[in-house]
Parts: sequence; structure tokens; C-alpha cells
Amino acid sequence: MRAEHEDPPIPDYIEPKDLNPGARNELKTLQPETAEWVARHLVMVAELIDEDPELAHQHAISASRRAGRIPVVRETLAATAYRTGDYALALRELRTHRRLSGDQGNIALMVEAERALARPQKGIETGLEADTSELSASQRVQLAIAMSGARLDLGQTQQALFELEIPELDPSRAFSYSPELFAAYAAVLEDLGREAEAKGWQDRAERAEAALNEQLGESDQLEVIEVIEYAQDQIEAASETPEISEVPEAEESAQPATVESDADPQA
Repeated sequence: MRAEHEDPPIPDYIEPKDLNPGARNELKTLQPETAEWVARHLVMVAELIDEDPELAHQHAISASRRAGRIPVVRETLAATAYRTGDYALALRELRTHRRLSGDQGNIALMVEAERALARPQKGIETGLEADTSELSASQRVQLAIAMSGARLDLGQTQQALFELEIPELDPSRAFSYSPELFAAYAAVLEDLGREAEAKGWQDRAERAEAALNEQLGESDQLEVIEVIEYAQDQIEAASETPEISEVPEAEESAQPATVESDADPQA
């Protein structure tokens, strides 16, 4: 028997069309009236997730009670559950989303949920189930960071470093995911006592973050960030700090010129 739940009110100005097109498309299998009702609750989740996660979670629960077999609805419920600290529910909903959609994109969040439940070994096992060839670059980075964290939880510091040594750990280029990856690598190096190398990677993380913020400030397309590149003649040792400069617009046959930013699963 379901626990009682009172649907939170929705302001009149919230309309179904405010929901992003991809999520709206998933709701087309519902009756029109139900689809509109669910869409408005999902819009409220997006509106509230940062300022009032608990209320956002209540809207996600309401949506799930009318559209429990829609992947984006289960993904949204997982996201709000995670934000409110209900990691067991988040993990259950993430598994359901993966089963309904076949999408592995939230595998890093599943690992983090296992860690939050004090089950780092289970988190590692979960991460190893993923086919990383089916993940985007940013998803691979998030998985590597989560797996590294799980290794640290188990006291496996050297293995934690190995988890982060993926192709995306490239000091010559910085994408939207690079600052977090570089900083994570620096932190593990510091734990290993390799302080000079740690400082070099932390400097890279800070410079990449500054350059990316500058790119965002100059662009109206906040979801796409230009690739920036470290000056190659300054990458001589891990303890040295390379300069970062923008890469000129590339031909399509050359290296990729843009990458999508990372984002939390939400409607």
C-alpha cells in the first residue's frame, strides 16, 4: 500500500511547454491531460531543485505516481531523492530508469549512492558493470571520479589514482569536465605524498576553470564550451604550471571543437 502523499500546488503560470522538449517527448505515451499534469510537476522540479530540494522531491513523487513507467520521470525522482539524502531511493530509481531506458548515463551517480550508503565495494562492482564505450566523455569522467572515491573509501589510494588515469586526463587540453578531473587527480597525488605533481595538477585545474568561465561569459550557448589548449612548450613537468590559450576554430576533420557541459539528471 502506498504511503499517503499530497500533491504540492503548482502556480498558474507554469505550463507544460516550459518542460524541455526531450522530456515532453517521453510523455507522449500518456493521455494528454495526464501528460500536461506530469509535465507541470516536472517543470516545478527544475524550478525548485536548487533552492528547495525537499519541495522539488514532492513534485517528483507526484509525477511518478501518474507516470511511473516514463524513464525521465524515474530519473527525476532519483535526482531529487539524491539531493535530499535518500540514497536508497535514489539508487532504486536509477536502476529502474536504466532498466526502462537502457541508458547507462547515470552510472556514476549510482556509484556515489552506494558510497553514500557506506558500500564502496558495491559501488566499484556497479561501476565495473558499465560499458564505458557507450558513455560520453563527461560521463566517463564522472564515473572515474566516483570509482576513485570508492577506492579511497577502501584505503586503496594507488588504485584510486589509476581510476583517474583515463584518456580524458589530458593536460594539453581542457574541456568542461577537466577542472574537476584535474583537481581529483591532484588530491589523490597529494594523498600519495607526491606534492610537487599534485601542485602542478591543481594549478592546471584552476587555470582550466578560469579559462572555461571566461568562455562561458563570452558565449550565449551555455551548454557548449569551446575547447581550450595548454601551450605545449610550457608542459615540461607535472610540477610546472602551463599557460592556457584558446584554440582557434577548427575544421570538422580536425580535433573536436566543442564538448557538452556536465549536468545533474533532471527533467
